[in-house]
Amino acid sequence: MASHWNPNLACPGDTPLGIEVQSAQGIYIRTTDGKSYMDLIAGLSVANIGHRHPKVMEAIHAQMDQYLHVMVFGEYIQKPQNRFASLLAEVLPPQLNCTYFTNSGTEANEGALKLAKRHTGRTRIIAFKGAYHGSTHGALSVGGNEQKKYAFRPLLPDVHHLEFNATDQLNAIDETVAAVIIEPIQGDAGIRIPEKSYMQALRARCTATDTPLIFDEVQTGFGRTGRLFAFEHFDVVPDILTLGKALGGGLAMGAFISSREKMADLQSKPMLGHITSFGGHPLCCAAGHASLKAILEEKMLEEVASKGAYLKKMLEPHPVVVEIRQIGLFMAVEMESAQKVNDAVQAFLKQRVIGFYFLSCRNSFRLAPPINITRKELKEAALRLLKALNTLN
Repeated sequence: MASHWNPNLACPGDTPLGIEVQSAQGIYIRTTDGKSYMDLIAGLSVANIGHRHPKVMEAIHAQMDQYLHVMVFGEYIQKPQNRFASLLAEVLPPQLNCTYFTNSGTEANEGALKLAKRHTGRTRIIAFKGAYHGSTHGALSVGGNEQKKYAFRPLLPDVHHLEFNATDQLNAIDETVAAVIIEPIQGDAGIRIPEKSYMQALRARCTATDTPLIFDEVQTGFGRTGRLFAFEHFDVVPDILTLGKALGGGLAMGAFISSREKMADLQSKPMLGHITSFGGHPLCCAAGHASLKAILEEKMLEEVASKGAYLKKMLEPHPVVVEIRQIGLFMAVEMESAQKVNDAVQAFLKQRVIGFYFLSCRNSFRLAPPINITRKELKEAALRLLKALNTLN
């Protein structure tokens, strides 16, 4: 591990893992001191198909030989953007047929909120307690972690938070609401999975009040939950979908997606209602297209549910485990305290596996390995995790 953090480089926390990376391939991260770690968080759900997938690397090399950034998003016709947007439209419901590429999931959420306000002419926003939508001012405003927000107030006004999975509170959504933004499965809150009936009631309420429903699938998209998108578990479709993390195949990228009719609202009053320099970067689009093609062509979704169930079955009986909340390869392992979680994460590193914390659920650690982890790798990972947990008894 690194002996110290470079003082010329900003670090957002005072206890970084401190692994000094030499290389990464598949589910493994290799360090400068010659150690090899199993990455069981996939770069926080970015490396959904592992690090440096061959098809992604091939696409990156091919695109970098053509051109990199040439103009701000939307001014030039670029094949990587067109091709990726077309593929996304193919795999999404027909009403989600128009993609605006951004730099990150946070920016995607900002753009989605702006689109909803512009489309409705309304101001109120409904969000949910426990939510995480990013760290910019607008995204913080709709987030549910008050500890992360208080130092940066004032934030966006007219935001109201409801309890997650509480059907009796949905009447708060009325004709004054510009948007409802929700994670179909709350990630940072510790993998909170709502009832299907709740999600369908939410969809019905938004439809009845003509309120745009935004699904933040920055963490849950691209196979993480066993479906290509988490909303498929609930038989509902959002009006606006936001993506990030795994979208770019390992490169920085986000997107908000809606109908062509709604997205056209950003073209006027004012013109250029959302603008971005690096959104839709051709290298990122090429990598993201290749990553999504790999998920589909290699049928990676077929075993995600059973792999997640296996990992849960291996860990759940352990005496230090209080509860496991899991869907696909998206898992929160609850322990008796935040200190136990801290001890577990450090014990994992000694066994050469990487787990991580949740910002808003500190008594649980997260596991979210690449969805194409092999059965052999998954068994080895489970044995290493158990060996680490045994040291905490």
